[in-house]
Amino acid sequence: MLDKQLDAQGYLKKTLLARIYDLVTVSPLQNLDGLSSRLGVNVMLKREDYQKIHSFKIRGAYHKIKNLDEGQLKAGIITASAGNHAQGVALSAKKLGIKAIIVMPTTTPDLKIDAVRNFGADVVLYGDSFNESYDYAQQLSKKKGLTMIPPYDDPDVIAGQGTIAHEIIGQCNNIDTVYVQIGGGGLAAGIATYIKSLLPQVKVIGVEAEGSACMKAALKAGAPVDIGYVSHFADGVAVSRAGTETFRLLSKYLDDIVTCSNDEICAAIKDIFDDTRAIAEPSGALSLAGLKKYVRENNIRNGNHIAILSGANVKFHSLRMIAERCDVGEMSEGILSVEIPERSGAFLDFVKSIGDRVVTEFSYRYNTEDRARVFASVELTEGKKELGEICKSLKKNGYLVTDLTDDVLAKDHIRYMVGGHPSSHFNERLFLFEFPATSNALLKFLETLGNSYNITLFHFRITGLEFCSVLCGLDVTDKEEGVNDFIKAIGYPAEEVTSNTAYQQLVR
Repeated sequence: MLDKQLDAQGYLKKTLLARIYDLVTVSPLQNLDGLSSRLGVNVMLKREDYQKIHSFKIRGAYHKIKNLDEGQLKAGIITASAGNHAQGVALSAKKLGIKAIIVMPTTTPDLKIDAVRNFGADVVLYGDSFNESYDYAQQLSKKKGLTMIPPYDDPDVIAGQGTIAHEIIGQCNNIDTVYVQIGGGGLAAGIATYIKSLLPQVKVIGVEAEGSACMKAALKAGAPVDIGYVSHFADGVAVSRAGTETFRLLSKYLDDIVTCSNDEICAAIKDIFDDTRAIAEPSGALSLAGLKKYVRENNIRNGNHIAILSGANVKFHSLRMIAERCDVGEMSEGILSVEIPERSGAFLDFVKSIGDRVVTEFSYRYNTEDRARVFASVELTEGKKELGEICKSLKKNGYLVTDLTDDVLAKDHIRYMVGGHPSSHFNERLFLFEFPATSNALLKFLETLGNSYNITLFHFRITGLEFCSVLCGLDVTDKEEGVNDFIKAIGYPAEEVTSNTAYQQLVR
């Protein structure tokens, strides 16, 4: 029987026979007392950040490599990864004393490259994206006779990740629900298949980031599909196409899928820090974000609910963005665009209309003699219900109010740009680009643009991620037809956002 046709019992056997604990740590299952108290259920966190590479990826990588035959081990191994899988393969190779080549995109930060090299692996930098690196790794695999170590879509990798479920069952009695993040699906497939084989009454809920929900798309379509552009905030799950084998398993053993916004992920990172003082990477906190959302939406009031802290290789500079967005993710802060009279005392009147609440941010610049638009954030204690009451109260007092709490463009860019409107009229079109975090990305953009268009607006902030969100306005008064040609030539993911409400109200 081929591995890819393994049934649940076959996977159960593979997982139980996994001999990985000479390198892998049995990670603790920790109660989150503070969050449990707030949610009204018992929340537990499987601490995979305790692994030597601070990620669960070591399990699947080591199990796959240990199952290679002598000839394959002697010839060496290869993989493509810019993340935790690369470190898992490198450390496994070091443990077994074999040659390893890791192909990484040229956009990979030096921190990750150095971490892989420190484990003794050879790093090859190739391509601007993971797909280009993966294709090149496959070419090298055939050319050099190296064995490819897939990141998720492989029975041995899946079974290795399934050892987490084996540990959880031994660590907790009366499990109600396990929540597992999904990128390509290897972790979720391993856990779901193992748990459903032994405890079919236990629910397994998959959790995806809203910007990379490839498994949800696959389940809807009935087969893996490429969803195209994906958000890289939770880069550990930034996968555009679910695995073939992981889809086969999850379509059978997963109870449900919930998707979470970046703000909800940030709030979960804060929850983990508050209860454990650990700092999870965004994909590492994703399952907890899903747990909170599922419990609240389904009005669950009891039971043991387990999330996986899958990794803690967070980039330090991304903490600024996480800190800014966690309050919105927990709905303890609301963001509003409000039109107020342009007169002395208007700010005071506005604050009085807010009532006994803290204004956490207020941005304004004089625009016209009669009216002004302000960007304001307000502290909340009762979430969306309270925000609705604030909007209603402001409207009753004659203010024109727009709720921007869920407007990504407003939170990432517009809030830092409130400063009035241009005095002259031109045909401005607004685009959101995703720049790779390389030193020449801006130069390439400007050189490609050349003298084709005048830049009328430009904003970006370094967030510590591998990609940088850039907001750019172009005056296309005389050259409407060439914009798409420029976007195609630059090759960066792009989306037109000219109709965005925050932009229209605050900086248009």
